[in-house]
Amino acid sequence: MSKGRENKTGISEFLLLGITSDPGQQQILFWAFLCMYLVTVAGNTLILLAISSDPRLHTPMYFFLANLSFVDICFTTNLIPRLLASHVAGTRTISYTQCLTQMYFLISFANVDTFLLAAMALDRFVAICYPLQYCTIITPQLCVGLAAIVWVCSGLISLLHTLLMSRLNFCSLLPEISLFYCDAYLIMKSACSDTRVNQRVFLGAVVLFVAPCILVVVSYVRITVAVLQIPSAKGRYKAFSTCSSYLSVVTLFYGTVMGIYIRPPDSFSTQDTVATIMYTVVTPMLNPFIYSLRNKDMKETMTRLLNRALKSS
Repeated sequence: MSKGRENKTGISEFLLLGITSDPGQQQILFWAFLCMYLVTVAGNTLILLAISSDPRLHTPMYFFLANLSFVDICFTTNLIPRLLASHVAGTRTISYTQCLTQMYFLISFANVDTFLLAAMALDRFVAICYPLQYCTIITPQLCVGLAAIVWVCSGLISLLHTLLMSRLNFCSLLPEISLFYCDAYLIMKSACSDTRVNQRVFLGAVVLFVAPCILVVVSYVRITVAVLQIPSAKGRYKAFSTCSSYLSVVTLFYGTVMGIYIRPPDSFSTQDTVATIMYTVVTPMLNPFIYSLRNKDMKETMTRLLNRALKSS
């Protein structure tokens, strides 16, 4: 750590309080997080392999799903390996630079998740409400363009948050963060310098989060209306079944994030730990199961890949 950086912030490390201070519970959580991380990486990697290997899955919906699986791997890899390493090393401190780096990627990947879910909602809306125009509206070029915009804009938004956070001074030489990762909310809360600019930018981030939520809600209201107009019960069931897995993912992700962050910063407490675990660890782990169990084509492709892997071994 450079001397200039230490003088500017007054600190060189943060203290991550984690989930619990009980050694027995920490050991249980270590194995639980390790298992969830391995399942997350394996499941989402399997989805990426399934989509890339099966021509039937080379569609806009699965293109966005592949992006979602990739960002879920990146999201958990940004958090869990360091948590596990800290447990093995027996330390709960994280350097200033590492903390801001982790926060940067956390915000960036969370934004990518948010915008991808909105793009997937738009895809389902056009597919169900305008099926005849679907291929002319949702083109491969549009999908690639949307994905590129999502990744670039998410990185720029996160960079702005990180740069603003780097200018803050802190009241303690070892500021405490009551989570197992560097959360922008809590870093800003522990600062003793003026955070009004940070709070305004944070408010803008909330608006950017709510906007995709509104798009998702409007899309699925329109989808529901369109599906209810289908005369046959079989047709209605088929249309709803194509969206049910996506709605499960949206509910898990948006529900937990809104429960944590759509509130004044001063109201954040350690009671939100369960919700943070849900959206940082559990949701990325469940996504592969939700999509594979509720999607016939995906289930068949993943089963074929697993059988092929078992035979080759």
